[in-house]
Amino acid sequence: MKGSLLIAGTTSDAGKSIVVAGLCRWLRRQGVSVAPFKAQNMSLNSMVTADGAEIGRAQVMQAQAAGIEPTAHLNPILLKPGSDRRSQVVVRGRPVADVDAVQYRDHRDHLREVALESYHELRSRHDVVVCEGAGSPTEINLRRGDIANMGLARAAGLPVLVVGDIDRGGVFAALYGTVALLEPADQELVSGFVINKFRGAPELLAPGLEQLRALTGRPTVGVLPWLDGLWLDVEDSLGLSAARPATGLPHGEETLRVAVLRFPRISNFTDLDALACEPGVSVSYVTSPGELAGADLVVLPGTRATVSDLAWLRENGFEEALRRTDRPVLGVCGGYQMLAETIHDDVESRRGEVAGLGLLPVTVRFAPDKVLARPVGAHYGQTVHGYEIHHGRAERHGGEPFLDGCRAGAVFGTTWHGALENDGFRRAFLSEVAELAGRRFTPAPDTDFAALRERQLDALGDLVAAHLDGEAVERLITRGAPPDLPALPPGGAPHQPLS
Repeated sequence: MKGSLLIAGTTSDAGKSIVVAGLCRWLRRQGVSVAPFKAQNMSLNSMVTADGAEIGRAQVMQAQAAGIEPTAHLNPILLKPGSDRRSQVVVRGRPVADVDAVQYRDHRDHLREVALESYHELRSRHDVVVCEGAGSPTEINLRRGDIANMGLARAAGLPVLVVGDIDRGGVFAALYGTVALLEPADQELVSGFVINKFRGAPELLAPGLEQLRALTGRPTVGVLPWLDGLWLDVEDSLGLSAARPATGLPHGEETLRVAVLRFPRISNFTDLDALACEPGVSVSYVTSPGELAGADLVVLPGTRATVSDLAWLRENGFEEALRRTDRPVLGVCGGYQMLAETIHDDVESRRGEVAGLGLLPVTVRFAPDKVLARPVGAHYGQTVHGYEIHHGRAERHGGEPFLDGCRAGAVFGTTWHGALENDGFRRAFLSEVAELAGRRFTPAPDTDFAALRERQLDALGDLVAAHLDGEAVERLITRGAPPDLPALPPGGAPHQPLS
């Protein structure tokens, strides 16, 4: 099997990333060399590859599904919003500019070439490349500069499957409208549909699928059922509304409650998935100080906008609550920087010297060059692997070492993402948190986070194998879009009876 396929979606969070991961695992099981690809990604959930490139965390997850080592070619263009109007542009793993939407237009021709070069590089190395679109292909205000959806499909001649989330409602209108709003040359590549998150009786859905085919001339190649307990690395905070790892019964006598501040520009919140996988650990994301009541551990997670989100924290009354609490506090990356005494930022926010929360004896200075690294260290006698993505450099002038960071009493800070995914370190940290919080909680001795994530990917492969038309998908990959797909006039369907 050799070829490519693009998975587009009616909306963000329709399930594109999940379908791509499932297809990668399904193809890998058949002995196919497969790679995921997302030309342009807008995400604050990123990771560092082995060669020091920053790419979207979802593409790292998909690479694991495919059984390959992630590289910058999987996600050559990453946009990291720092505000509603400006984003950092990361090209092949390295930041190159900080621009607004208008300025970005000056870069798009070059970035289109970068994306296509990476796509062709992957095609030369693998039998199949499964591409993921971004947002929706029918963002008609952005079509002219599109390089991730139909712009990529047209340039590379990719057949397209459109995923619709039936759980949102209006899935038939969304699927039909996606085709109808495209120009004819784009419509020629849209080869079918996938319905995601279906709950109900298939026989009740079947008449709608038949009418959708009559209206569009395109089949639905699969209906993926709702999968309880599914959690995987997602691209943005929309994923916080979906299921995260389920909490089991406590291994010890009590539950350990973790409250995570949901910053406006929260990043790398998947750091906390490993905590939520521990039996008896309850993780919640909070936006008001009152929700901290009863928490045994408060976490300040990563953020793309440290100084701005620190202002949000203060405006919403969290500073006083954090100063009053006698429970442990953990800051990760941007959250760690907030715990410092002073922040000097002439790079990200350009606000100069800003007072931090003063809970750790640390001074933070932002530098133009971003630190991208995969450090290895030790703590609690356990080996710890992590990854770093930050402009701020933290200098400790008191307290005790904690990984690369600082500890003062019950307040902990580190720039290392992913540290909690190390099973031995996580169990030791939770044991200390429970002791500091006065809880009779004991971490389970056998929770294997890497194995849990692998089982999630296997579940996606099973989902694709059981509920997608494998022969139809293979035909699209190897032969491309069918040559006789009908065009839909904008705003109207071919005149065909619905009965």
